[in-house]
Amino acid sequence: MENMRKPIILVLVFIAAYFIPFQHPNIQASIMEAFFLLQYYVREHVLQTLIPAFFIAGAIANFLSQGAVIKYFGGGAHKVLAYSVASVSGSVLAVCSCTVLPLFAGIYKKGAGLGPALAFLYSGPAINILAIILTARVLGWELGLARAIGAVIFAIVIGLIMALLYRKEDRGRTESPMQGLEDEAPEKRSQLQNLAYFLVLILILVLAALGRPEEAAGLWYAVYQAKWYLVAALLVLLGFMVWRWFDREERVSWVESTRDFALQILPLLFAGVVAAGFLMGRPESDAGLIPVQYIEALVGGNSFRANLVASFIGAFMYFATLTEVPILQGLLGSGMGQGPALALLLAGPALSLPNMLVIRSVLGTQKTIIFVVLVAIMATISGMIFGSIMS
Repeated sequence: MENMRKPIILVLVFIAAYFIPFQHPNIQASIMEAFFLLQYYVREHVLQTLIPAFFIAGAIANFLSQGAVIKYFGGGAHKVLAYSVASVSGSVLAVCSCTVLPLFAGIYKKGAGLGPALAFLYSGPAINILAIILTARVLGWELGLARAIGAVIFAIVIGLIMALLYRKEDRGRTESPMQGLEDEAPEKRSQLQNLAYFLVLILILVLAALGRPEEAAGLWYAVYQAKWYLVAALLVLLGFMVWRWFDREERVSWVESTRDFALQILPLLFAGVVAAGFLMGRPESDAGLIPVQYIEALVGGNSFRANLVASFIGAFMYFATLTEVPILQGLLGSGMGQGPALALLLAGPALSLPNMLVIRSVLGTQKTIIFVVLVAIMATISGMIFGSIMS
């Protein structure tokens, strides 16, 4: 199959180049939207959030104790503890569906069980505390509360279902690292030093990803105004830690692991962002190939179809952190039902087309499809229940 992939891609590119009517204004506008979205993504996310996330993933791969990962997230870990930690992790990390990917890949390759790793993958962008607060303030406390509860339940249920479906395969994968734990090299740093190192990395990511609050007052706004000064101070502190606590071999290994994660993930992300922009345009634009009025017509009311369409649109569309709220505000003003709004909130921020391409490279096609379908089904059901309550 691997030998056939490149010829198939080549044939598909040839067919597209031959038959797509590039002279049509809609096609030209959609192509420009694809590159506008890519430019936005590169400017707003690669340097501020993805690069710190890659360095954290590289640090996880090199310096996080494999025994600790397996203890808390491995196949033999206490289920309540593993899923509890994984399902609320997003309240700390203000990341989007793409930024969480290197972190997910890092803990999964380190030996985390499939279920807890996927619970972490879903919860990372879905339960962002800033997004929950903004949802409640702009769209109503009912949607904000439903989103918070739904995100935690989704993370746990989806993780448990995936762990059950692939329990034999996952047991074999997580048992191999367990057998080699006795050969792990002794720690060169104290637990306090490791904790401080990872805390600084996470703070850099959280501060760099912090968006401008709507109100120009309060603690969040003060932190936002000072965030780059804080990031600079943390980078100096990180440099001191790396210089004093790590030897040259460890520093080189960290950089190489970071590079490997970037090379694995970035090409797929960029391809997915271009495809999402071509089909649906940027969040603030309606120049994508699929007209926004069609989407609005499909998600009105609280029917099964409306909730299902909202779930799949949310799953494939790319949402930068917090942008889903103003988008939904516009859709609700155009007649979108409360149920489909929740369905999109539960499926959208946690998934996207770029996100799916990278998940597939880590988990394979079958697991990725089942994960996406589970998210869409649960979002649809949740939307229908919420819509009936609100009506």
